[in-house]
Amino acid sequence: MKRLLVYLALCLPVSAHAALNVFACEPEWAALAKEIGGDDVKIYSATTAFQDPHRIEARPSLIAQMRRAALVVCTGAELETGWLPVLLRDAGNAAVQPGRPGYFEATRFVPLLEKPARLDRAEGDVHAQGNPHIHTDPRNIARVGAALGARLAEIDPVHAADYRARGEAFAARWQTAIARWEIRAAPLRNQPVAVQHKSFSYLLAWLGLREVVTLEPKPGVEPSVGHLARVAAQLQTAPAKMVLRAVYQSPRPADWLSQRTGMPAVALPYTVGGSERANDLFGLFDDTLDRLLKAVP
Repeated sequence: MKRLLVYLALCLPVSAHAALNVFACEPEWAALAKEIGGDDVKIYSATTAFQDPHRIEARPSLIAQMRRAALVVCTGAELETGWLPVLLRDAGNAAVQPGRPGYFEATRFVPLLEKPARLDRAEGDVHAQGNPHIHTDPRNIARVGAALGARLAEIDPVHAADYRARGEAFAARWQTAIARWEIRAAPLRNQPVAVQHKSFSYLLAWLGLREVVTLEPKPGVEPSVGHLARVAAQLQTAPAKMVLRAVYQSPRPADWLSQRTGMPAVALPYTVGGSERANDLFGLFDDTLDRLLKAVP
């Protein structure tokens, strides 16, 4: 038996290159890395669409995945500031520390909205660099995809040509999809909406929707009934067509407002995995537009 095992070890083909371990902080970046990396990457997503990416526990299982990673792909702009630094420190993986090629922040490759004029933590979850929820605009996905493909090629030059080919193919399909989505979304332009949290600022900017009110009194602070009553009164003079929330957020504020104003409460998938249909990046935006259009009479 021992001779047989030695013979098989010598004669069977051995893979020349193991898949690159990619640690993605959020599902959207896991999905994007898969589009570009294909079978040359093995991807682990630290969060799901039903978790608030601001507030994740730095569990031992995440530290173990970080320790094995060759590339960490996160949003940045302080979205993960409550948990990512702990993972990076405790994993002790020098290759993926900030400033190294193995550390990639998506927000470094797109212009950020809503940069605060004054930084005061008493005002809630204020992000000094700007709103980090960049992936809700598909044009930002394209920008990040180009940069991510280049980074993968830098870290894994053996498969650089494959990353480039897959990146170009994805970019072509993505631009075609954006053009289709923009045609479908034409009825949404200039429609007023209320939002529970500033999760969709980039989506609204892309589609031309108008945010008239935010339900949270401060970013990340759930509104009281008294505050929601004031919002409802405000909407009497400046009505909205719908109130938007992400699926990971509590439905209570949006549902309360919907019941008292009659406008629909729309839960958007927010990221890949947020609904049955949003099982990849293309499905995410297909489903998002369907939900928005259904709420517009």
